[in-house]
Amino acid sequence: MGTSEGASRRIDEDAALRAVVEGTASETGREFYRALVRNLASVLDVHGAWVTEFDEQKESLRALAFWFGEDWVEHFEYPIAGSPCERTIRERRLIHVPDRTLQMESVTQPENFRDAGVVSYLGTALLDRDRVIGHLAVVDVRPIPADPRILALFELFANRARAEMRRLRLEAELRDSQEELAGLIDGAMDAIVELDGGLRIARMNPAAEKVFASPPDRLRGSDVEAIVGASATASLRAVAEELDRRTLGDRHQWIPALVVEAPACAPFPAEATLSRYDVRGRPSYTLILRNVDERVAAERTIRRLTSQTEYLREELAARQGFGEILGDSPALRAALEGVAQVAVTDASVLVLGETGTGKELFARAIHERSARRDGPLVKVNCAAIPATLIESELFGHERGAFTGATQRREGRFALADRGTIFLDEIGELPLELQGKLLRVLQEGEFEPVGGTRTRKVDVRVVAATNRDLERAVREGTFREDLYYRLSVFPLRLPPLRERGDDVVLLASELASKLARAMGRTIVPPGATDVAALRSYPWPGNVRELRNVLERAIITSRGGRLDLDRILPASAPTPPATPRPNGDILTERQLRQLEKDNLVAALERAGWRIAGEDGAAQLLGLSPSTLKSRMKALDVCRPDVR
Repeated sequence: MGTSEGASRRIDEDAALRAVVEGTASETGREFYRALVRNLASVLDVHGAWVTEFDEQKESLRALAFWFGEDWVEHFEYPIAGSPCERTIRERRLIHVPDRTLQMESVTQPENFRDAGVVSYLGTALLDRDRVIGHLAVVDVRPIPADPRILALFELFANRARAEMRRLRLEAELRDSQEELAGLIDGAMDAIVELDGGLRIARMNPAAEKVFASPPDRLRGSDVEAIVGASATASLRAVAEELDRRTLGDRHQWIPALVVEAPACAPFPAEATLSRYDVRGRPSYTLILRNVDERVAAERTIRRLTSQTEYLREELAARQGFGEILGDSPALRAALEGVAQVAVTDASVLVLGETGTGKELFARAIHERSARRDGPLVKVNCAAIPATLIESELFGHERGAFTGATQRREGRFALADRGTIFLDEIGELPLELQGKLLRVLQEGEFEPVGGTRTRKVDVRVVAATNRDLERAVREGTFREDLYYRLSVFPLRLPPLRERGDDVVLLASELASKLARAMGRTIVPPGATDVAALRSYPWPGNVRELRNVLERAIITSRGGRLDLDRILPASAPTPPATPRPNGDILTERQLRQLEKDNLVAALERAGWRIAGEDGAAQLLGLSPSTLKSRMKALDVCRPDVR
């Protein structure tokens, strides 16, 4: 049934990849989902396809887009109980019902399936972190065979649907953060004025309207001089020019003395803060004015919320690109299990791994699954900051603390308050600064450079290194007490060479993303590419894989990567080792050797492919890869031939 039915279906892999990449590229939200399911139904040649969002409280699925037959089905919502979708949601995995009548207890549309004669179903749960957020499925009036092409193409569409749902959720979080920030600004007692790139007034909060005794509509578009006077405007323009030259994260400056000469009120001395940010690539500024005797608590809160909003924007940008940890190897699963165990605690984590293994991705995964996920994740590369500046970078400094310190500055630990700080390359931290870091870990307190007042922070520390810290402790270049405080939960990341077929999955996802960014169209890695990916040792891990794929896409011909042309130039594949008796195996003998090995593993597992002690686990392969190899080598259970 699988062979004959699969042959009758119009499955065109090239057209399918174009449908995934091009068919939804210009759409977002509702139109994206409609384009997605319409293309999915066409590519898999099925009667119906739909994408839904999951309501946990009602335990129901509501269609975001539903194509059935030759028309759209509107307002489709049904409880999951009693339907094949229930298994998909409960078990959080792909469910395939190849050929039996579906018993879907739908609230609004049960008759459509019966009238059309639906007999088969293929669906998967869409996950965000550990939560089910939706569901993608297809149904047909013919059997849907267990064709690896069909399942692979369906997974590609599912990944696109999952990414769009996550993107929309992050956009909603960003809107909430911006609304919270706007509410704080409007409720602040300090005068807050938003300025455009030319220092013209764009918006004032109610406190500013009161200070300058003018309704905002009358002053909107006026030069800032209209509210602060010529002398203060000259100072603000000089500060704005300085901020324009600074890097992101350092675009704010405290102005300790400013005489405000507003036409509608008497001159008054004030202190101010001018911050620069970009909106759609254009500069804007926020000016906060307050009397010199007033407290500055509101300013600090605004800075914290602004920083959190910036990190949300960065996180949204990461989600729109390649921001996930991909793979199914036992080594990676063990690392992810460690993430799940430690994330729910507040313990310090030391991430150990070679360069390019994705230590920052794992730090983000720990933060996202922790109770601190609503707080900021602040990242610091200890190796990228000069030793003379790293103390100020981590803990901040007071005005005048050293030459060039013309303003007070918050450090990364202050920005990470109630969140997580990721200290990458922790082994490069100077020895004289390690005691101060230990104090933050143990007591949650520090003093900024040049300061006398102790600051309290509530920060979870995730550190990472590719160095042997135990050896550094023995050599006296790393404090033993700090090492033990950091490594409460050591988390080792496996290098790519230990992750089996994960390299093939990573290469496919990365190649698709990189090709889109370059405006290229490529086909999935072929058998020769897969062999090259598996045999290469990848000393630079995922970072090197990305570099190789970029080069392969640039030099590709006809959309084919031809990785075997690229990899030998980086690190030649070792020559084949002769057999102990001097014989060299032919291609046919190698295939027979692999086939015999597969059969031995299957027999030991009782011909069970997946699961604990299944053949796939014994061989260190994913179940889907093992099934593909069995098909290629014509391996099947003797009693079903």
